[in-house]
Amino acid sequence: MDIEQLYKQYAPMVYRRCLRLLGNQERAREAMQDVFVKVLTAKGQLTDAAPSALLYQVATNTCLNIIRSSRSRPEVPDSDLILTIAQSDSEEEQAVTSIFVKTLMRKQVPSTSLIAALLFLDGLTLEQVAKEVHLSVSGVRKRLRKFKDEVAKERLQDG
Repeated sequence: MDIEQLYKQYAPMVYRRCLRLLGNQERAREAMQDVFVKVLTAKGQLTDAAPSALLYQVATNTCLNIIRSSRSRPEVPDSDLILTIAQSDSEEEQAVTSIFVKTLMRKQVPSTSLIAALLFLDGLTLEQVAKEVHLSVSGVRKRLRKFKDEVAKERLQDG
């Protein structure tokens, strides 16, 4: 596996994924670099089969870990991601929703966060998500039910 060639070919895709999840250009660039460092350190364990899918998943997990471990107050991203999730019009509601979603993601098992991101942010179907995370569709549904219960519980506590 030629890391330099992978970087040249897939860096823009990885950057776009990181930017979509993190909503900050600088953090996205740093995350993109982290993705390729992880791939470089695991080089001997990886195969050339489906490098874009591998990089996409590593980018998603890397960004979710950044969100989960972030101690600072998250910024409202320039994209309409939070707006879509919140279905709100005001910047204040977007900021509150951004904090709420990122806090929820930090509390989840990494695979549950990945499932939620793939389904709600990327718009994949249950079948596509199941294939991506190597679970059955019923396993994905179970994780989503648990995630939705957590969302409802958090809303009751905050509301």
